[in-house]
Amino acid sequence: MRADAERNKKLIVQAAREVFATAGLAAPIDEIAERAGVGTGTLYRHFPTKEALFEAVVIGRVEDLVEEARRLIASNDPQRAFFTLLSQLVQHGDGHKDLMDALGKQSFDIQKAVPGLLAEMWTGVGQLLEQAQQVGSVRRDVGLPHVQALVTAACTAIDQGGDDRLERVIWTVISDGLRPKEGKHDKSESKNGNPG
Repeated sequence: MRADAERNKKLIVQAAREVFATAGLAAPIDEIAERAGVGTGTLYRHFPTKEALFEAVVIGRVEDLVEEARRLIASNDPQRAFFTLLSQLVQHGDGHKDLMDALGKQSFDIQKAVPGLLAEMWTGVGQLLEQAQQVGSVRRDVGLPHVQALVTAACTAIDQGGDDRLERVIWTVISDGLRPKEGKHDKSESKNGNPG
């Protein structure tokens, strides 16, 4: 029974990842149970509320991002590593509405749910940001708080817009805006963000 229960839990989490990724917290619990091949009673024995299941899925996604950040830091490719991780936080075309909801704080406060995990993820982003700035891939007047604000704003805007084209435009504007202007030093860039 213990092995069956563990197998069922894994099936539930996998199904929930797929369903929450496209629908976020609004996903119906029946659809998750059906996709996992279990009854709703079995699902609720493992996760007493839909919110508890949602938290488990989002926490798993953040853990994946922490691992990805570590891999990218060790990849010795600072020109691309920062934008690779940032794109996973901003672009959700392949379905990451659950993470987008959490980062945009449309659902639960992940910081309260798992103290330290989100901080660890942002620490990785910060290290990649510094590496990218050292090789001139990212403008030096940008700090981690600016990146965090951009990600939160992008997630909120994309969630409200619900349009793939909007997502692509937002990502292009963010990625282009973070790069140093060609032929100009960072200090000469306008703090007001004049269009170029």
